[in-house]
Amino acid sequence: MEAWGFAWLKALGTFWLQPLLYYAIIFAWFIGWLRVQRERRDFHTRVYRSSREWRALIRSRSWFALIFSLVTVGIGVVLPNDTLVFWTIVTIVCSLFMQLRLLSAAYVGSIVIFTVSFFAQTEWAQPFFTRFFPHMTETNVTAVAFLIGLLLFIEMWLVDREGAELSSPRLVKSKRGLVIGEQFVQRLWLVPLFIPVPGDGVQSFAAWWPIISSGDTYSFVLVPFLLGFSQRVQTGLPVHLAKWTAKRIGLLACVVSLLAIASYWIKPLAIVAAVVAILWREWIALSAKLYEQKCPPYFTKRAMGLVILGVLPNTPADKMALSVGEVIVKVNGAPVATEDEFYAALQQNRAFCKLEVLNENGEVRFAQTALFEGEHHELGLLFVRDEG
Repeated sequence: MEAWGFAWLKALGTFWLQPLLYYAIIFAWFIGWLRVQRERRDFHTRVYRSSREWRALIRSRSWFALIFSLVTVGIGVVLPNDTLVFWTIVTIVCSLFMQLRLLSAAYVGSIVIFTVSFFAQTEWAQPFFTRFFPHMTETNVTAVAFLIGLLLFIEMWLVDREGAELSSPRLVKSKRGLVIGEQFVQRLWLVPLFIPVPGDGVQSFAAWWPIISSGDTYSFVLVPFLLGFSQRVQTGLPVHLAKWTAKRIGLLACVVSLLAIASYWIKPLAIVAAVVAILWREWIALSAKLYEQKCPPYFTKRAMGLVILGVLPNTPADKMALSVGEVIVKVNGAPVATEDEFYAALQQNRAFCKLEVLNENGEVRFAQTALFEGEHHELGLLFVRDEG
């Protein structure tokens, strides 16, 4: 047990030596910086701070490391260190496309399986992998397939619970050339998992452990896996589409996991799992996009009322608990349909603001607050506006 305890402590130390950890923080900051530039271009103001993304990235998820690491260690998902390094490289390359959904294990893990099974075996690529990743060809693709399934379950949970949390408003043009609004969701998650790797450290604690390995002794590495999620939502609130996506990712995770289990006896099924993962995940993204194109936009100008596209933090609108997607139909008793009418109605009472608001279900509620000098110009609401 002392050897096992030392191996776990050593793995905790290796976590701070992982380049992906620091790359993820820098990349999250860069994503936030790009978002701020877009918000300033669309609304002439910053909606959220550029630190929003990296602060969410480093939010503690230590219980993930405990629960899911017990799964990876318990079923014996042993991977050579070269394979984990290659997984990190593929993750970084996928992030350069600036499509955060490509950081899903469905893409990254499948590329690893294809590389181990085919690309690394080609005559012209063998010298490269022999020199830089000499142990990668020893990878058991069944273990990689198990890891893909596990990470997809984690992705499902994160998308369902947090997928719509950091949505940002933006202005785009519809097919008819009209300016409409949308919510742009971008999320990054850093999920640490303990992965056994072949090497000096501990021996099997039971005759059945590990079931997917190629050696007698093992050490542990605490690996930061970077997961991403991105969606553009025009037809409603992001939370609904995020939960729709999460359900389908969960179904994909079940199928991939079953194929991974079957590949323990029929190894080619691990390659089938990789093909299913990458095609199915792409189909989920395409289906969401087609649904958005088919349905009418929600964040657009209306004959009656103004749809709230964004709420600036720490403003009177934020204090009144106004939220994205609600429709303001009256201001100080006056009906409004344009932004000019909205601010003109606010001027009628410089010290007080009373709003009649419809929520997503069409239910009426009233929001009111006292206004200080100049706050009627800085209420903190963003609406769809004309380009000019």
